[in-house]
Amino acid sequence: MKTLGGRYVPYLYILPVVVISGVLIYFSIGFNTWASLTDWNGLTRMNFVGLDNYAALLSDRTFWTALRNTLVFMVATVFIQAVLGLLVAVIAKERLPGSNFFKALFFLPIAMAPAIIATVFRYMLETNFGSLNESLRALGLLGQGEVIEWLGRDLGLWSIIVINIFQWMGFSMMIYFAGLMSIPDELYEAATLDGAGWWRRLWSITIPSLRGTTSVLIILGIVGALKTFDIVWLTTGGGPGDSTQFLSTYLYQERSNREAGYASAIGMVILLLAFLLSLVQMRVSGRRK
Repeated sequence: MKTLGGRYVPYLYILPVVVISGVLIYFSIGFNTWASLTDWNGLTRMNFVGLDNYAALLSDRTFWTALRNTLVFMVATVFIQAVLGLLVAVIAKERLPGSNFFKALFFLPIAMAPAIIATVFRYMLETNFGSLNESLRALGLLGQGEVIEWLGRDLGLWSIIVINIFQWMGFSMMIYFAGLMSIPDELYEAATLDGAGWWRRLWSITIPSLRGTTSVLIILGIVGALKTFDIVWLTTGGGPGDSTQFLSTYLYQERSNREAGYASAIGMVILLLAFLLSLVQMRVSGRRK
């Protein structure tokens, strides 16, 4: 009995944290669900309106623009970050001269605050006097008076995607690198003896062995994309117009406009998307196993 009791002692230490966190999380979800069914400005009494907020979302062009931008951002960042992170991790594992330096260099943006990265890129990509346009002009690639609106209506979303990849590709690289270190070297040695080249070893050994790692990164990327706010708000503010509006920025704007009930409905859509997309990814990865 003493041994059995001692086995559960560690769980008793973390029990308060688990209970408090669970209560706060599920209470917040329940409160937000109720708020999404009301006409509420965040201050006065809630007026129950049923599904009116959700019906309004279906006819809201800004909402559909924000949803489209969020999904494009999600697919692009998850795919590109995974591909680049894997390639850099594979190259770093070769223990080439300077590989540790480049690992640290790619990982450095993760240690920087998103506000700093967004501010630096905003000045770099500024239309009239940004350093990128000025550099292109100095190289003769842009004429005097010509500008590229990197944060404009046509390129703004893709610029935000590049900024996000710059910040988080190092995370994918480090996760993949940790996964690569768990693959036995004997597999690569046997494949080499059988005449398999670098690309063949990559497709036949490395990628299948990292399937679980890839699934985790995809789920993290889905959740991260749905809650991306800082780099969007600090670079474009969702503009020009609604061209770079995301679900998170639209929620913030509606809440700032005292439309708390409507903003809560947007929040529930974000929560539902995160749950469904993560569930689909886990089921797909489970079938592959």
